Amino acid sequence: MLPPETPDDPGQSHLSLTDSVSVIVGIVIGAGIYETAPFILSCVASPGQAMLVWTLGGVLSVIGALCYAELATTYPRVGGDYFFQRRAFGPWAGFLFSWSQLTVIMSGSIGLMAFVFADYAVRLFGWGAKDAPWLAVASVVVLSLANLAGLRFGRRTQNVLTALKALGLIAIVLAGFFWPQTAAATPVADAGLSSGPGFGLALILVLYTYGGWNDAAFIVAEMKDKRRNIPRALLLGTGGVAVIYLIVNAAYLNGLGFAAARSSKAIAADVLQGPLGSAGAGMMAALVMVSALGALNGLVLTGARIYAAAGADFPAFAFLARWPSRWGTPVPAILIQMVITLALVLLVGHDSGRALLTAVMAGAGFGTLAWEGHGGFDTLLKCTAPVFWMFFLMTGLSLFVLRVKDRGIERPFTVPFFPLLPLVFCGMCAYMLQAAIAYAGKLSLVGLAPLVAGLVLYRVFGRASE
Repeated sequence: MLPPETPDDPGQSHLSLTDSVSVIVGIVIGAGIYETAPFILSCVASPGQAMLVWTLGGVLSVIGALCYAELATTYPRVGGDYFFQRRAFGPWAGFLFSWSQLTVIMSGSIGLMAFVFADYAVRLFGWGAKDAPWLAVASVVVLSLANLAGLRFGRRTQNVLTALKALGLIAIVLAGFFWPQTAAATPVADAGLSSGPGFGLALILVLYTYGGWNDAAFIVAEMKDKRRNIPRALLLGTGGVAVIYLIVNAAYLNGLGFAAARSSKAIAADVLQGPLGSAGAGMMAALVMVSALGALNGLVLTGARIYAAAGADFPAFAFLARWPSRWGTPVPAILIQMVITLALVLLVGHDSGRALLTAVMAGAGFGTLAWEGHGGFDTLLKCTAPVFWMFFLMTGLSLFVLRVKDRGIERPFTVPFFPLLPLVFCGMCAYMLQAAIAYAGKLSLVGLAPLVAGLVLYRVFGRASE
């Protein structure tokens, strides 16, 4: 027998198709399209290769969305991946997934977006670097409290931030196509430039930039008309992001030319300089700030649902499953997520915390940590990326397991061309897992720490309720 759709009230369904697509777009389009685009261009030999790698990343993401659409419509439960893995592999898998998300992966992603917002805020307003950690803290607290106020308030906040983000992206596209820089060469003429690090590295960076569409699975139990809207939201959201990324990159190339775009330090600001002049840099900073806040809010909204689902299954953590009727949100889960994120922000982003971590890591034989890049969260997420892709692969494998284990359950949506497309998705996850391990090097061992701690915690407190 399957558990109820939500911890307390299975009948609550507040999220429309528009809300769900807004969550996906808001989470995926953070800062990556502005910050990684030049590096991705520097990895390929021509504009055609650049557009190809972005297209391939979009196609692979849509294939993944098809797999998630089958899982989410068959099991429209709070927590998404948590439930899929628990159902397929047992309580230990769900527990480790939720524990890793709470302690590092989801909390770290929220912290990263908070520091992206803070870094651009101090740049825009001319404040000091020491103000950045406290701006990051403020953004996490404000948006967590906004989501405490109820799902309706949280989704409205998400919709507003996504709409503002869309306006900024439209401005970049218009600037790139209608105000190209006078020195920009025709993109196709640059095809003979040096090839750069390679197509494989470019694909890895593109797939990271597409990351986050799967987080919509955490909120499927709260969507209206689940059978129709779950696959629609995943496909429209993921496919829509792919189209946006292709159009924005075409605007970059048309506005600056291939050579200038791949060497740009602030590509969107350079494109906006055409119609706006020096004010383009300020608009770029504001756009990234809004994008980061949109991603942060979406992560806060979706992430708390994982821990609420785990709390419903494990009596020792039952407090996380409380959904006060007054608020209609998993209040304890949101609060514990906020507290852990703030701890990470101060530990990784503040000078005192960095000094402590540097000493600990040096004593453990990992050498000196690099703290560049948004308060050091780039380094933290690099350490935990292998764990993220391992769980992503497990979700893909769960589709095969559950097809056998629950063969008698109705599946409102099924992946076309089964088993080919799920195998492609699992292959992508395996490729990214080995790439993440190679990229992180021995720092990937750091990401095992939450798993080891989670295993110990599971042995002590992990008896699941039947």
